[in-house]
Amino acid sequence: MTEPENTLRVNPIACQAHGVCIELLPELIRADPWGYPIIEAGPVPAELRPLARRAVAACPTLALTLGVRPRGSAGRS
Repeated sequence: MTEPENTLRVNPIACQAHGVCIELLPELIRADPWGYPIIEAGPVPAELRPLARRAVAACPTLALTLGVRPRGSAGRS
């Protein structure tokens, strides 16, 4: 069974630490010491999904995604 579209992830290779996502979604994303995003583990709450979609759309390098993580997949967030 799949979950609704609610998992926020960052591609660490594509990310260039512009910080747009951190500014747009501070409830779920914070900066590491070098300015790269650290995403809170777990699903995006329903009330924050519109803001998460906006942060994904605003990412200049398309490194941020919002989608379903397949079961059993290990990935960095």
